[in-house]
Amino acid sequence: MTPQGVPVPGPPAYRDADVLRWLAAYTASVTGDVVYFLALSWSAARVAGPSQVGLVIAAGALPRAVLMLGGGVVADRFGPRRVAVASDATRSVVILAAAAAVLLISPGLWLLVPVAVVFGVVDAVFMPAVGALPPRIAAPEQLARVQGMRGLSIRLSNAAGPLLAGVVLAVGGAAGAFAAAGALFALSLALLLTVRVPPLPSLPSTDDRASAVSELRDGLRYVRRHRMLAPLVTVIGLSEMCFSGPVAAGLVLLADERGWGAAGMGWIASAFSVGAAAAALLLTVGSRVPRAGMTVSGALFVTAAGTVALGHARSLPLAVAFGALVGLTSGVTATVTGALVQTETDPRYLGRVTSVTTLCALGLAPVLFPVAGVTVDVWGAAMFFTVCGGICLLAAVFGVAAPALRRAELRGDGAESTPAPSSSPA
Repeated sequence: MTPQGVPVPGPPAYRDADVLRWLAAYTASVTGDVVYFLALSWSAARVAGPSQVGLVIAAGALPRAVLMLGGGVVADRFGPRRVAVASDATRSVVILAAAAAVLLISPGLWLLVPVAVVFGVVDAVFMPAVGALPPRIAAPEQLARVQGMRGLSIRLSNAAGPLLAGVVLAVGGAAGAFAAAGALFALSLALLLTVRVPPLPSLPSTDDRASAVSELRDGLRYVRRHRMLAPLVTVIGLSEMCFSGPVAAGLVLLADERGWGAAGMGWIASAFSVGAAAAALLLTVGSRVPRAGMTVSGALFVTAAGTVALGHARSLPLAVAFGALVGLTSGVTATVTGALVQTETDPRYLGRVTSVTTLCALGLAPVLFPVAGVTVDVWGAAMFFTVCGGICLLAAVFGVAAPALRRAELRGDGAESTPAPSSSPA
């Protein structure tokens, strides 16, 4: 055991029982998310029409984004495993109750909106907690592998989730889909209960009664003053600005503008997913990532060029090729930056730092979706992808310009960290 409470180097992450149990729980959870959101959208469309689907989804997305940073505080104060277990149990109960309500009574917006709001609030607590667990169960040199495995898990869930949702919606309707999502959350909960998390060493507390607001400020101050995390979080925010959602909307508009239709859009999106999965697989089986900081910047430079080229592609095969390239390089960026964050962060701040990076990945997308539509409508799809490429280029330049990030390595000796003001439970 190291002084910071993380395990000493052991077996590769793909042979570590606790990592595999966490990964299985995470996969069940993400698959449940996909099924839940499709069930929610389907129910909203059936009872209130297509125009109300966005309202119901936004009812859950808004509290999740607003409360995400607070969720990180909760994870650090009470321990990520404890918080992940409690919030996963709550999600399962809420969605199973929604399934029963949909089955027994005629659902309406009066039911769907509160379900979405409650789920969004609980998700804001669950996501930072479950994301903060890997550094507590895996050695620092295994975190790149863990992030690669997580990337593969997300791709698998995003592929299997819609298929499962389609089957249960066809067989059991919305009630069946909600029940399936609740069952997946229950499975995730059962697996999380088997994950063993070593306790952190206790440190002298300056104020055991510190308020949640002061702990949040302390976490943000920690990120701002950390010579590695400050530029790293900036790079993550810039790189995720387009790829957390707006590019998916851009692909639809690009395919429509070029006359490639839904099939063409599907080919490009599939190529992107295959490229991202390949990146995750390479980083899972690879022994190490040399010069991690420069790897991130190099991948961002290629992503910038590939994104611009994708927007200017005049043939579908060329667009598919560029889509695969962008998926590969953006996948490398996401995996390595995630591993760097978890390697560099003091374990007592993991929940709060994870909430910041998760907010960068998810919180910006709703704001940028309308921007994507307006940009394509006024200047065309090529301009939209050029702007996205420019943002990636800015992230790459920022990564090279920040000395600490430029020289960053995925070290086995853990993080440069500032002692936290109070101890955190497991």
